[in-house]
Amino acid sequence: MRAAVLREFNIPITVEDVDLLDLDPHRVLVQTKASPFCSTDVTSFHGNLGKVPPTILGHASTGEVIEVGTQVEGIRPGQRVIIPGTPECGNCYYCGIGRPDQCSELFDIGGIYPDIARTAEGLPVSAAGCVGGYAEIMNVSKNQVFPVETDLPYDVLSLLGCGITTGVGAVFNVAKVQPGDSVAVVGCGHLGLWVVQAARLAGAGRIIALEPHAGRRSLAGELGATDLVDPSVQDAADAVKSLTAGRGADIVIEAAGSPDAQRLALEVSRRAGTVVFSGLDQAGAEVKLPQIPLAVQSRQLLSTQNGNVRMRRDLPRYICLLERGMLDAKPIITSRYSLDDINLALKKSENLDDLSGIFVF
Repeated sequence: MRAAVLREFNIPITVEDVDLLDLDPHRVLVQTKASPFCSTDVTSFHGNLGKVPPTILGHASTGEVIEVGTQVEGIRPGQRVIIPGTPECGNCYYCGIGRPDQCSELFDIGGIYPDIARTAEGLPVSAAGCVGGYAEIMNVSKNQVFPVETDLPYDVLSLLGCGITTGVGAVFNVAKVQPGDSVAVVGCGHLGLWVVQAARLAGAGRIIALEPHAGRRSLAGELGATDLVDPSVQDAADAVKSLTAGRGADIVIEAAGSPDAQRLALEVSRRAGTVVFSGLDQAGAEVKLPQIPLAVQSRQLLSTQNGNVRMRRDLPRYICLLERGMLDAKPIITSRYSLDDINLALKKSENLDDLSGIFVF
């Protein structure tokens, strides 16, 4: 198959032919139909998230099953499937307590992702994030394959492996936004814009978008934000307080990733409010938080990975919202690429020219 292989950090990714390894009895081959380029892969390209080259990036995707291992049940060739960034093994401690977003099949492997192919010179190639979506075929665990029945196009379905699940799940599963709540969204890239849409569906009384990028801030308003704040020219805490009777937002969801954005999320929340962290800057980054708002003022500080979703429960719900037009992917899909455009997609993501650029196969 052809795959976009990260051979070295900070060196252009190469699109090349690689040879798939034999299919393990517990794994599935999926013909890739669409994979979104995620901003975290810019970080991986620069070597800041612990990936080990040579590897195939792309940690969420969608496609069609072409072959299943001999020990795989409930999945058959020809099915349309979502390949999310997190497996659900159903057997580990975290799956057992209802938190498959922390499944040991991903988080207890120490960042040593499975090898799925070899280069022409025989080097093993891993699937980053256990997915490897920037390739014509994915070799993935049966626990990371979720069949769906829908006529939604593949480019939209591809967003259900990371962006939609994280943003919508942060609102409904983690923050549990209630009608009338004031919600501040720190960062309105693709993730924050899903948060804005979900907060609107949840009936939030105010949705305050904090975003320095003018185009993204404007789009947040089109998708449901009631108030727009540019934190690069305004005191964000004062602005949010002026919109919330001097208190600060009931719920703040951070969707930017930087330590500064996560501190800002705390600062714009009210006493006894809820703050949800969902972004990631780089491995080893630290967040410095003031102690009085943290310890004395009774805020609930939460974090989320993939929206704390349970794929079998939440996928049908989110697909229904997309089918009915209650969630809108059109303004968030800003480019469509062929695999040969991998370095262009990376550049446009890094320069904030794309919200979600999608590789279409």
